[in-house]
Amino acid sequence: REDDDAPAADDEDTGAQVAPIVRLEEVAVTTGEEEEDAILDLKSKLYRFDKDGNQWKERGAGTVKLLKHKKTGKVRLVMRQSKTLKICANHYVLATMTVQEHAGNDKSCLWHASDFADDELKDELFCIRFASVENCKSFMETFREVAESQKSTEENKEASAAAGLLEKLSVEEKEAKDKVEEKDVKAKEETETKEDTKKVDDSEKKDGEPAST
Repeated sequence: REDDDAPAADDEDTGAQVAPIVRLEEVAVTTGEEEEDAILDLKSKLYRFDKDGNQWKERGAGTVKLLKHKKTGKVRLVMRQSKTLKICANHYVLATMTVQEHAGNDKSCLWHASDFADDELKDELFCIRFASVENCKSFMETFREVAESQKSTEENKEASAAAGLLEKLSVEEKEAKDKVEEKDVKAKEETETKEDTKKVDDSEKKDGEPAST
């Protein structure tokens, strides 16, 4: 009973060192966003429209980002759930995309996209809701600016492709013209050679004829 009534002693440091059973090595973790710059980063909640159930279903709550690639200039929308970091939206912002306000809620907006969050392309109708009207407007303005910039990029690509095609056609026409001219020169040289040979033959025949009495 004396031992039971005695106050518990503090843990004493014996100085003993215990080696860990398993030694873990540091592993580099990549997010896939290393070559991109974030031009928008906002907290939000994402929904997708379920066509079969004809209702909106929550996709996740977290941070939505617009990421611009440093080399290609392409911009994609990526959203991860805040706790699990699971991707709930992943698609490029294209020139053909439009975003519009959700009727009856000025903190939400809608858009269509071919999404790749489930490792396969699916046509989705998304609705995203923000904590404030200002964040929603900022998202919509940036989204529209990106779509407009992608339109300009595509027009430049089409113009460059058309210019390249015209240049290729010009080169091909020049090569064809050079071949025709080269063929004409060869034909002319052959004709002149034949004429010179004929003149020589006629001259030799004339020199070999007996003088007339």
